[in-house]
Amino acid sequence: MDTPWELFKQAARLEEPERIPVGLIVDSPWLPGYAGIDTRDYFLFPEKWLDINLGLLERFPDVAWIPGFWVEYGMAAEPSAFGTKMRFYTDRPPSIEPLVPDLAFWAQAKPINPQEDGLMPLVLRLYETMDERLQAQGLAIRMVCARGPMTAASWLVGMTPLMMALATEPERTSKLLDTVTTSIIRWLRAQLDVLREPEGIMLLDDLVGMVSPQHYEEMIHPHLRRIFDAFDGLIRVYHNDTPCPHLLESLAEANFEVFNFSHKVDAAEVKAKMGHRVALMGNVPPLDLGVRGTPAEVAQWAKECLDKGAPGGGMILSFGGGVSPGTLPENIDALVAAARRWPSKG
Repeated sequence: MDTPWELFKQAARLEEPERIPVGLIVDSPWLPGYAGIDTRDYFLFPEKWLDINLGLLERFPDVAWIPGFWVEYGMAAEPSAFGTKMRFYTDRPPSIEPLVPDLAFWAQAKPINPQEDGLMPLVLRLYETMDERLQAQGLAIRMVCARGPMTAASWLVGMTPLMMALATEPERTSKLLDTVTTSIIRWLRAQLDVLREPEGIMLLDDLVGMVSPQHYEEMIHPHLRRIFDAFDGLIRVYHNDTPCPHLLESLAEANFEVFNFSHKVDAAEVKAKMGHRVALMGNVPPLDLGVRGTPAEVAQWAKECLDKGAPGGGMILSFGGGVSPGTLPENIDALVAAARRWPSKG
């Protein structure tokens, strides 16, 4: 029988696996609380990090965890390389304070060095050592991640100044996004280089969904496309759970295989607009159902999602976003059960 990761790859290639894969994005917003530990301990003690992530494979053997064994400090890795201020907490990932809202300052910035800057060298070292240990157990880290150019840039100048600058200072904004994009490509390559058997990347950028079609085409699409083009041959996942039906046709041209999208956009609409060019990963509400719902409610939404998105292949059942803090394990079980039952009407 194919593993969850093999099923995920088949669906990413727009195939119809023997059963619908369940793929869930999981990281520090959920895992420390799920395991009942201090969030700082999750970051600080590698053995706890390893035990928790290995435990997911035992507790949920039918789920493809995306990226799986993710070494991250919330969203802090990319902005930390540019020198942002970070605050760590007991019960949630670190917060980041934008540095300088002046685009003139960032127009002169240079791309980062992942081997030396911010938290990145620590991430790389932990990936290297943990992948070696996992290989000895017959496991591996298959995918690496980065925040996308808009999200990463927003941590440097602030979200509102960045969004305004798209219209008021397009040249300086383009220079900043170009520098950040080069940095992201370096960061992803550095992570891939320390792993023995990498097979995919994931880019996460919700802010893209907030821009107009014109600004997307002129100022953002070239950067997304440059990132995904740099990793041809790998499974490329794009996460954007901001509702953005106005961008779906354009996003389908960004050269990624899998789109993790908002539960606020109908799966049938996403499939119709993106065509059979991109695999869909979604789109059960992560908070209203994953955290607050019952297994029966999760299963019903999941079935409706699969009825709309799964025919013809290229469907991965997931939440419409990452696994939210407080997500109930039994609601993940309900996703798995719904995927196994489909297309049964029962």
